[in-house]
Amino acid sequence: MNEGFNLLKRHIDALGARWGIVSEEAFRSGIRVLIGKELGLKVEKWVKWDAEGYVFGHQANVDVDVAIRDDKTVLVEVKSRVNRADVYVFKRKAELYEKVEKRKPDKLIMITPYVDEDALESAKKFKIEVYTKV
Repeated sequence: MNEGFNLLKRHIDALGARWGIVSEEAFRSGIRVLIGKELGLKVEKWVKWDAEGYVFGHQANVDVDVAIRDDKTVLVEVKSRVNRADVYVFKRKAELYEKVEKRKPDKLIMITPYVDEDALESAKKFKIEVYTKV
């Protein structure tokens, strides 16, 4: 019986993870329309190859969910859940962005329905604004 419960829990966890991915993409699309079309700002997904492994410790594509440029640059990370490690990775993404683009982001924003308390402390330390719980 325990094996059956564990299997059911894994399936529910997988469904929740999939829902998080779908929700993040839907939110990104909504932000692009709202900010891009309604407010007239340039919205893009920034993706670069990190050959040095600066962000993740190994070579990988690095992306920032939404980069908004006008007279200000705002990097936004949308996640279904944020923990301390996510905050640190976002900070590293912003540093890579600055290094590659030769422009320091004016603001860093994370948007999530769930955030760990220690993640909020880290975000405050790194001057990352976290928006949660509508």
